[in-house]
Amino acid sequence: MTDAEGTLFTRIIRGELPGRFVWRDDRVVAFLTIAPVRPGHTLVVPVDEVDRWTDLDEASWLEVNRVSLEVGRAIQTAFDPTRVGSIIAGMEVPHCHVHLIPIDSEQQLSFALADTSASGEDLDDAAERIRAELRRSGHGASVPDA
Repeated sequence: MTDAEGTLFTRIIRGELPGRFVWRDDRVVAFLTIAPVRPGHTLVVPVDEVDRWTDLDEASWLEVNRVSLEVGRAIQTAFDPTRVGSIIAGMEVPHCHVHLIPIDSEQQLSFALADTSASGEDLDDAAERIRAELRRSGHGASVPDA
């Protein structure tokens, strides 16, 4: 939800709440969700607090997609799924975000499969696997340390 302090994602971006970031620059961040549908499930989020993706300006939309492509490629290499699915739903947090989910079937794109008890160790491992692939592909400047 949004309040005077910003959305949940804004609070994560500011560092007020913890987040497992795999990408961070001035315009877009990417971090793991705490309730992954599959290991490696990552959210790509514009830093600016915009609710609907259709309200993003063109430059911001292009940047969200550019980062989604790079992070999606890293997920593909790190987890070797059949595909990396992409969903824009945004019903749970009013701050535009793209879900990137490694999948082997379309049935795995169900939020009903979210693991609300994923261990911190498993999330840390998934984040480091993605960060390592991003570094290997030359994106070290945008890849934060753990």
